[in-house]
Parts: sequence; structure tokens; C-alpha cells
Amino acid sequence: MDAERAADALRARVGCVVDVSSRRLAEYSSDASNYRVRPTMVVFPRGDDDVAATLEFARENDLSVTPRGAGTSVAGNAIGPGIVVDFSRHMNAVRAVDVESATARVQPGLVLSDLQAHLRPHGLRFGPDPSTQDRCTLGGMIGNNACGPHALAWGRTSDTVRELRILDGTATERRFGTGSSTPARSHADGRLPDSGLRTSGLSAIPGLAEFTRDNLAVLRTELGRFDRQASGYSLEHLLPERGSSIAKAFVGSEGTCGVLLEAEVELAPLPDATVLTVLGYPDIASAADDIAAVMQCAPIAVEGIDAGLVDVVRTHRGKVPDLPRGRGWLFVETAGATPAEALALARQLVREAHADDHRIVTDAAETKALWRIRADGAGLAGRSPDGKPAWPGWEDAAVPPENLGTYLREFASLTEEYDVSGLLYGHLGDGCIHVRLDFPIADAPQRFRSFLFDAAHLVVRHGGSLSGEHGDGRARSELLEVMYSPAARRAFAGFKSLFDPDGILNPGVLVAPRPVDTDLRVAGLSPVRAHGFALHNDNGDLSTAVHRCVGIGKCRADTGASGGFMCPSYLATGDEKDTTRGRARVLQEVVRGELDWRAKEVEESLDLCLSCKACSSDCPAGVDMATYKSETLYRRYRRRPRPVDHYVLGQLPRWLALAQRAPRLVNRLAGATFLRRIGMRLSRIDTRREMPTLAPKSFRRMWSALGANQRTEPLSSAHPPFAQLAIDREHATQPGERGTVMLWIDTFTDTFDPENALAATELLERLGYRVVIPTTRVCCGLTWISTGQLDGARSRLRATVEALAPHVAEGGKVVGLEPSCTATLRADLPELLPDDPRAARVAASVRTLAEFLLEHPDWRPPARADTVVVQPHCHQHAVGGLTAERTILAAMGVTVRELAGCCGLAGNFGMQQGHYDISVAVANNALLPALETLAPDAVFLADGFSCRTQAAQLARRPGLHLARYLLER
Repeated sequence: MDAERAADALRARVGCVVDVSSRRLAEYSSDASNYRVRPTMVVFPRGDDDVAATLEFARENDLSVTPRGAGTSVAGNAIGPGIVVDFSRHMNAVRAVDVESATARVQPGLVLSDLQAHLRPHGLRFGPDPSTQDRCTLGGMIGNNACGPHALAWGRTSDTVRELRILDGTATERRFGTGSSTPARSHADGRLPDSGLRTSGLSAIPGLAEFTRDNLAVLRTELGRFDRQASGYSLEHLLPERGSSIAKAFVGSEGTCGVLLEAEVELAPLPDATVLTVLGYPDIASAADDIAAVMQCAPIAVEGIDAGLVDVVRTHRGKVPDLPRGRGWLFVETAGATPAEALALARQLVREAHADDHRIVTDAAETKALWRIRADGAGLAGRSPDGKPAWPGWEDAAVPPENLGTYLREFASLTEEYDVSGLLYGHLGDGCIHVRLDFPIADAPQRFRSFLFDAAHLVVRHGGSLSGEHGDGRARSELLEVMYSPAARRAFAGFKSLFDPDGILNPGVLVAPRPVDTDLRVAGLSPVRAHGFALHNDNGDLSTAVHRCVGIGKCRADTGASGGFMCPSYLATGDEKDTTRGRARVLQEVVRGELDWRAKEVEESLDLCLSCKACSSDCPAGVDMATYKSETLYRRYRRRPRPVDHYVLGQLPRWLALAQRAPRLVNRLAGATFLRRIGMRLSRIDTRREMPTLAPKSFRRMWSALGANQRTEPLSSAHPPFAQLAIDREHATQPGERGTVMLWIDTFTDTFDPENALAATELLERLGYRVVIPTTRVCCGLTWISTGQLDGARSRLRATVEALAPHVAEGGKVVGLEPSCTATLRADLPELLPDDPRAARVAASVRTLAEFLLEHPDWRPPARADTVVVQPHCHQHAVGGLTAERTILAAMGVTVRELAGCCGLAGNFGMQQGHYDISVAVANNALLPALETLAPDAVFLADGFSCRTQAAQLARRPGLHLARYLLER
């Protein structure tokens, strides 16, 4: 049966989406591991019956089934060749919370941070807290027995499970308690089986009691030797002295024994008070040597961080909080019933430990900033210290804590022998170390295999486990032969066969494993030279660039809540297609040669990408989908006819320059409803959009009337209508005393909001600068770039360099007002003109207005008592950041609410036909709710023209540019 016929047959049985499109299969061919396995179909169940019908169909058609949550598995246990069942889309509810018994009943697709938010008002939390908690699901956590920094206090996921309801490999529903199991109904025929009565203990699963009895020696001697022994099945929980718990033994089975439908988990009370102590050591191995002393104070978390990780975070994120002296640190959290009690434990810790230096931190904001080093580092570890791709595979080995220091020193020798490097961090209190290494997977996978086996022998010599947290999956299952005896591995196979006798559940994982060097995603790939961008950070190789995405999945997080901007369309649709990761997976298929650049699958994948560039900064791997989309459009349409909106919106500055010759006439024509709608339909612009109103006179025309670049008198005195915006000039320095600054006049400021340029000129003149603008009309080319018209963009950027280079060569700065244009000059200019050395110098000279003002320590912003809502521009967030703007507003004394997330218009995106509804949905993530509750006298601050336009059109709320806000009374 071919894929489409098979999908139709399954659709007849279920009430959910069954997808066999090439695009969807590409999106689900990888998780966060090194592996690529293309599935046959992807199913998005809406309820238990859909899952059951899918399992029955798989059994009948000899297809495997792999359950999947957020796809954040670094071991490769969320991909498979048959049916991938994605629970995150619909089966993601909190079924019930019992505050009195401190339990919750949840569906497998529920994201952990959503559960924590649900529990917080009750003073409760789910104990395990992996670094992916803002996107990982409870089903995935149960699948690999997730832990996190606070496992010392609240244990692993297996320690929290009270009851699981699953479908086993025969499509039989079973309910496991901590010491019992209740088979329910068989979905194959809908009737209760003969064993449907509740029974206790292991006898509930036919053969399980006998299996346990026959394997007592193995279970007691090889399993459960220390807390972080996560490799293999956790069959020690079947022992009578361990409670004979099928549920706990099931946790960590990685989808190979059953498909989770629902779980009841235990909760923990939120700690009353915590204190963070940071201890400094010569290196991370020395820090590991001190674990026994540190544990004397009963900490609830002990995390280790190597200096290399801190250096990478500092490089990518800027300044990090002060750390004690050292090159390795322990972050130790103590808790108490009162702040004084938690602090007393911290002081005891300092006395007991043998650190070279320490800091005790009680301030909540500083504590959060310090923990942020650990969180950011977990993502940034995807690049080695010298910038090479670093891969999982040997990602989370663990040894008993007393052996950890020695293990780390020998591990360092092993990596030196193989000439690989990585960034170390981890749960040192539990003996678990995380590291990603710059294996030469692409051109030497055999060295990858050899290293893994040598590393496995090393960790076993120290009594450790191949995995301490993330499971074995495709990355380590073959290595189980190093860690376990043949008898133990036979026990694993026997346990799986009791639940999945036909072997349809996640085959190739744990039992009958696939080789660790099979199905590697990047092995053997040839370089693909970029046609448009230089891709300096990827050596010009587009394949390397799109394979930056290793599947961490931060683009699936609720980035608005976490302060990021990434993937606004995903927040609106909830579809993996609209994540940075989903798009990268499709482009990875293109560079592999599996899809053509002009394929409809590629078009569908990139259609809802807003080109906001947020992924270039928010993605820990530095994926820049806006650039890849532009490169793709360039390849798709080069020397071919384009969609008409590419000519209209993509070359908008050209048409606006013509429109400014008769702005009143253009405004009247745009105001005629019938003509406007005809023109918009012909231009493929959504007719629900309004056309922004042109200014009666452009800034350039005003400037020319005032004497162009030769003017020496203050602008406010030379232009009386503007004087009402100006503040007192009594103490102002005369223009020109401090030199000359060039004001970059972008198309949108020039034609729609010239007042912003007038205000900026006034501010700069008050600082003592003579303000000039480019003598010719030049453009950053952004609209050409976003539509993939890169030849046109380069032409405009060459003209820009010619206009700006003489000023820059004399040491002058260029101040931009439109964030998207400023970001384009900084980031895209050197990428599109790599052979012109002036391009990099021009890019380095560009400043935002706020940055330029703050470079002058004698400049002071006016004091205000306003409430201000700030909509940051996505491009500025991605390329330059908003530190300067935040500093200015703080100095003014205003009350600030800064929105997190895209406005939704994003230049031409929200204007195009087919994008309006998504544009509005994105605006509803943050912008519109904030404006709806904004007091009439509050200020809406937005430097971006798109942001102001979206707010004005959807909320009827005008926005101010910072330049005007600093001057208006």
C-alpha cells in the first residue's frame, strides 16, 4: 500500500490529521539528536481513540509507531521509520490537580512550563526541571526519565510517577500504579479482556512475575547502582524491596514498551526561601572533587559550569554577572523555611567547602541572572569554543559523584587524544556531566563511532552510566553491550516482549539497537555554496548554515513569556511547520538533494516566516532563517518572473519616491475605496489593510528647503513649525562644535514620518553636532532582501557604501532611525558585499539614536513621570539589542512595560494576501492586549514603522518614535 492510500485508510478510522506530505515528513525526520530517519506518516491524535486506532492500524500493516512530544530528544528516541504520533498538538491538557494530595493528572503532550504555571497559584510544582522545560512535554519526560538541576531535592521523573495509563504494543490499554497494574479494554475488538479485573503486583502483566523471578540476580547486581543510572530499562523497580512498581519500571523506556495516554504524578511544595551560593575552583574537575563536602549542607541543586561555557555566554550575550575567582564553578542552591534558614545553610556550605572563592547571592534578580548563565550555556554548547559545530552523542554520561573528578580528568585526556573539544556543565551533585563535542561527523563518522566506544569503556571503568538523563535512543543503545552483561541485555529484550511482542514500538532503540553511526544526519553531505550571501560564519556553505539547527527546539517555546521573539507564526498556529526548526529541516532536505529549491514543500515551509530575524539571536545555534529564506527566494526566482507583490512591496522604496512627487494626489487616490481595492488586489495586497498616509512633504524636501547639508543654524530656529517640539536650548552646544554626524534617512521616515528625522536632528544638534544626510537618495535594500531580490539589493547597497564611505573614512558615525534599516546596514551589508572592505567599516559605524546619545556621558534625557509601553522592533532585538533604549528610559524615571514578541506586520509580510489573519494573530500575542489595557495618557513607544502601523490599524493607537518622545513636552 502506498503512503497516500495508507493515510486515507487510517483517516477513515480516526478523527484527526494524518499527514504524509514530503514537507511534513521532513519536519519530523529528526529530533534534537544527530540522526535522520524519515517516517512514513505523522499523526496528530485528538484523543485516546485516535491513538488506539493508529496502533491497531500499525499492527495490521506492519508499521512501527514512535510517540513524540516536543522532539527535543538528544538521543534520537523521538524519530522512527513508520508512524510518528505527535501528542503535543492536541493531547496537552492538565486533567486535574488535587491540592490536598499534591497530585496532578496530565496528558502526554503537556509542556512542563505550562504545568508549572498551572500549579504555581497552589504553591506547588512538578519536581524535575530540565533546561528544556519551556517546550519539553510530560510524555517525553516520562519516556526518558528526565531530571534537571533540582533532582537532588525532588528526584527524577520516575520518583514522581503514581499511575500511568498506556496502550501497549498489542493496542491493549493498561493502567499501572506504583505497585499494581489494571488491564482495561483491548482496542482491537472493543471488549474487556478476561483479565480485566483489577489485580495487584506484577501478576497483572502475564509473565512479568515469572520474568522478575528469573532475573533477580541481574536486577539486583547490574541495575539501580546509583541515582543517575539511566541507561537501559530501570527494571530494579520490579524488585519486591523496591516496591514491585511497573509504573516506575516503565518510566525511561523511551516509547519502546507502550504509548502513554495519561499520567498521575506527585507534586512538591514550592520552597519557602532559597539562596544561591557560587563557589569558585581552579577547574571543573576540582569542583567535582569537592562534591562530598558540598553535600553536607543538604542543597537542593548543585550545578557545575566550566569557564569555557561562561566565555561563550559572555561572547554571545554580553556581560555576565560577577563570578568568584576560578575557572570552574559550582552553583549551589540551599532552601529553608525562612530566608535566614536558607542563608544559614549557605554560610555552612562556605565553611564546609574547599573553594578558592565564593559569592552568596540573596537578590532575586541577580540569582535569576546567574542561573541564566547555565540556561543559556545549555543551548550555546552547540558550538565549540572556536565556533565549530558541536554535536550530542556523548551528551549526558554519569558516574557516582565520588568518582566524578577523576573521570573528568581522564575524559579530558580522551578528548585531547581524539582532538575534539566541547563545553562542560552538568548536575555535579548527581555525577551527571553534559558536553557536546565537535566530532567530525560530516567527513569522518568512523572517528565518531570509535570515540563513543572508548568513552563508554571509560565511564564503565568508573562505575558509571552511558546516560544519566536523556536516555539511550539511537545514540547509545548499541553501547549497552559495553555497560551490561549479555544476561542483562536479554532481560531488557524479555521485558520489552511482554509489552510489545511484535516489536512495533520504537524499534532500534534499547533492544536490537541500530548502530550508533547509522542514519547520521550530516554524514557524507557535500558543501552547497551560497549564491546570495557570504555566510561568513559558515564558510559560505549553505549546507553548514541550515544544519546549524540541531533540533534544540527553543523555537517551540512560548518565547513571548520568556522574553524572546522567535517564531511568531508558530505562536499563532502551534504547527511545527512554522518553527525555525521545521523550516530548517525542510531546507536540510533541499541541500541533501531530496527536494528542489522550487518545490512547493519549500514554498509552504517558508510562507509564514516573517523574516523577523529573531532566530538569529534567540536560537542557541544561531540559525538565521530570514537569511536562508532570502537565499531560497533568490534561487527560486532568479531570472524568472516573480509574484507581483515582489515587484510592488519588494521594490516599495522606488514607488514611494515617485509618489512623493504628488503626495496629496496619491493620498486621495488611496482613499478612494473602489480604486484602492482594485489596486491592492492587482498587487496581491490584502484588501483589509489600510494604506499608510504619505506626509505632505518628505524630509528630504524639507531639508533641501532649509539649505541642505550647508546649514549651520539650529533646525528648530530654521524651521518654525518644528519649534513646538523643541525644548529649551539655553544650555545647548552650537551645531558643529563636536563634529559632523550623518543621519541615515530611510524611505519610511522620509515619506511617512519626517517628524522623526526632524526630532533626531534637533537632538543631535543640541549635542553640538552638525547633521548631514546622504546627498543622494540611497536605500538599505531591505525590501529587496526580504523578497529575495538580492541583485537589486546589492545594487542599492553599493550606492549606499559610495554615499557613506567618505564620511565614515573620516571617523564619522551614521545614525539610523528605522530599526530594520539600521539592522540591515549592520548585518546584511557585509554579507552581501563581502568583497568591498568599505562595507564592514560602514556597518561598524552605524548607531541607533539611543546608542549614539549614550556615547556622550554629558547627555542627560529629560525626567518624565509617564507610563510607557515599548514595542521593540524584531530586527533591532536580533541584531543590536535594546540596551541603550532601556538605559535611557530608566534614566528618565518612567514606568516601562516592554512587550516581548513581534507586532505581526513585519514589513511586507502582513500586507501580502494570505497573511492578514496570521498577522493579526501574532499581534494578539502581546501587542494588542497591551494596547487594549493602556491608559489614555500612557505613551506607546515604537521606533519601527511597521510596529506603529500595525498598532494604528488594528488598535487605533498611534505610536511615538523615541526621538520625538525625548523632545515633546
